[in-house]
Amino acid sequence: MEIALMVICFVVAYLIGAVPFAYIAGKALKGIDIRDYGSGNVGATNVLRTLGKGPGIIVLLLDMAKGAAAVTAVPGVFLVINGADFPISYELLKVICGVAVVTGHIWTVFLRFKGGKGVATTAGVFFGLTWISMLIAGVVFFVVVFLTRYISVGSILLGITLLVANLLLRYCNEYIILSGAVLALIVFTHRSNIRRLINGTENKLGKRVEVSEEGTK
Repeated sequence: MEIALMVICFVVAYLIGAVPFAYIAGKALKGIDIRDYGSGNVGATNVLRTLGKGPGIIVLLLDMAKGAAAVTAVPGVFLVINGADFPISYELLKVICGVAVVTGHIWTVFLRFKGGKGVATTAGVFFGLTWISMLIAGVVFFVVVFLTRYISVGSILLGITLLVANLLLRYCNEYIILSGAVLALIVFTHRSNIRRLINGTENKLGKRVEVSEEGTK
């Protein structure tokens, strides 16, 4: 029963995370495949650079909503169904859903397992789990991006701050382990950005990518 419940929740949360809002925005607004433009990333930052501020903000909020929904609604539904006979730790189930939704965003089955970098979805996950830590990490993110104009630097420091804040605020071990895991994922998905930062070729916030209405570069 426990394994079946964990597998079902993982699959449901993964599919929620796998919905590629950036790809959908590119097709709906410009008739383009967002993967062919800018960084090729299926995420809010590439939408911002390719389609503009409005679509970028909408995709950001939708990607965050995926994370929050996966760790609140999915476990909540199963808690209601099982009631007092809930077979495993509720916190553990939330962590499983958190891992699954971020995994779904990064490696979406709908786009041959090429998705985004998981930062916005991670933010949504932790707004649903440890909102105080996420608020602190969010402030760090925006200050760093404002000062450096590098979203990649802000994203990595967001992950570090989130882990440290969860440790200092003494959240449960499950949430601390999850924040460590997502920090590792953030660093992994930003490895090309890290190389460009070292080489001095990383794009700063505000640089736009030209896109024609026909979807040609």
